[in-house]
Amino acid sequence: MEGGNVRKKRDGTARGKPKGRAVDSSALAEVQALLGDQPRRRDLLIEHLHKIQDRYGHLSAAHVVALAREMNLAPTEVYEVATFYHHFDVVREGEAPPPPLTVRVCDSLSCELAGAGALLAALERALGNAVRVVPAPCVGRCEQAPVAVVGQNPVQRATPAEVKPLVLANKVRCPVRKYIHYAEYRRNGGYRLAAECLAGKRDAEAILKTLEDSGLRGLGGAGFPAGRKWRLVRNEAAPRLLAINIDEGEPGTFKDRYYLERDPHRFLEGAIIAAWTAQIAGVYIYLRDEYAGCREILEREIKALQADPPCPLPPIFLRRGAGAYICGEESAMIESIEGKRGMPRLRPPYVAQVGLFGYPTLEHNMETLHWVREILEKGGAWFSSHGRNGRKGLRSFSVSGRVKKPGVHLAPAGITVKELIDEYCGGMLPGHAFHAYLPGGASGGILPASMGDIPLDFDTLQPYGCFIGSAAIIILSDQDKAAAAARNLMKFFADESCGQCTPCRVGTAKALNLMKDRRWDRDLLEALSVAMADASICGLGQAAPNPIRCVVKYFPDEIK
Repeated sequence: MEGGNVRKKRDGTARGKPKGRAVDSSALAEVQALLGDQPRRRDLLIEHLHKIQDRYGHLSAAHVVALAREMNLAPTEVYEVATFYHHFDVVREGEAPPPPLTVRVCDSLSCELAGAGALLAALERALGNAVRVVPAPCVGRCEQAPVAVVGQNPVQRATPAEVKPLVLANKVRCPVRKYIHYAEYRRNGGYRLAAECLAGKRDAEAILKTLEDSGLRGLGGAGFPAGRKWRLVRNEAAPRLLAINIDEGEPGTFKDRYYLERDPHRFLEGAIIAAWTAQIAGVYIYLRDEYAGCREILEREIKALQADPPCPLPPIFLRRGAGAYICGEESAMIESIEGKRGMPRLRPPYVAQVGLFGYPTLEHNMETLHWVREILEKGGAWFSSHGRNGRKGLRSFSVSGRVKKPGVHLAPAGITVKELIDEYCGGMLPGHAFHAYLPGGASGGILPASMGDIPLDFDTLQPYGCFIGSAAIIILSDQDKAAAAARNLMKFFADESCGQCTPCRVGTAKALNLMKDRRWDRDLLEALSVAMADASICGLGQAAPNPIRCVVKYFPDEIK
């Protein structure tokens, strides 16, 4: 070492080797080759980790250190992010890397009802040690249960006989279904409205008024009025950003994937109109990693849009999640887009004031933007004219469980679950009688069939300890137990807690252990529920008690 670089001990003598792991030159060269001329910005850390994971099937200690050097980060910064997400396999020094192919079997509620446990055991026996077979949280294909994912290739209504040939063929890419591509969308009038906005032929105030008149609310679960949100962000100081949430990890939810696989440009046009109306400087799309086919569609179609733009476009960035339910929470998603662990922020300030990269941010679920074009073309009164039982608008219900026709069903807001089953889902499966339902996915609680006449919409279910959320409806039959469903949901919450706050991290784990007993300790579970609901930072811990409280209140005979 040159004299100027010698590190000195306190007594003035030269120190030995520098602390920390030395950078492996071959690993550094491999990382540099993968990154190419891409920026080394901090917010691209997760994107760069994906490049290594995709190429080598895991993240070795040498690659972690090399990436840290290349991005001018401490290795601990890279390590803490990589180990936070389910889909990164961090291999420590001296550990053996995982098998080259992983088969994930969804074990969330809809798949469990369809036999995921037996499928997992059968695949472990059939595939042996050369392939890693692991349980996985909801993969967003609940209407196709049970689902196995071979690499990135989902297998619907999976059986060992269907999965094994894919493994032997090493087929790991997700096939892309037929969808409305850019040229076809343009031929059918697509982007005409966006072009009129950018050409000054539309009035921003009129657009805001139409959205407000329509009653369109955020369809990711929170239900905040869309027009009001656009107005609030527009009134904040520039620059402003738009963050689009397509991390639908809520068990039972798959509507965003359904629309993306069929008509991707509809939400992109809605995003461009939102960006123009709220004077947005850049658009960030956050897509869950489980949707490899949707990612392929979006990469292709955004490229086509940018190559032949119908109007001036804002910068559009597609960011890839890495397997973390918590990133469906808006501030956790923003942290992840910034290349960090997806841990929710304390509020205030709210993301509309201080959001992505510290700028005011308009955060939207994809389906909310999916409706923008049609509402503006047909008028706010058209959308609000739909509805039943005094409710207004349309809802995309993701229905799974014990019905003949699971899937995404577009129905009037305020429809009851009994009407939904009979009119849209073809009734219950043969030999099954309606027993209970989840009106809002894992977080939305559980209600008995006797309460199947409650209108399904925002604000209608809260008096019963439930909520509609993203309109994920899971139907249970007389062959199922609500208490067993609640245990499945609590296991999911315990696994997916980010660990930031003690009430959620400890409360979900303790509650799960108590719920394994045939007779529940109701007083202790209620004490845990109060702590989680009152003291958790975000909606995961706040909503985790809902299944417990619903079983205690509506299904007491199942836990005596």
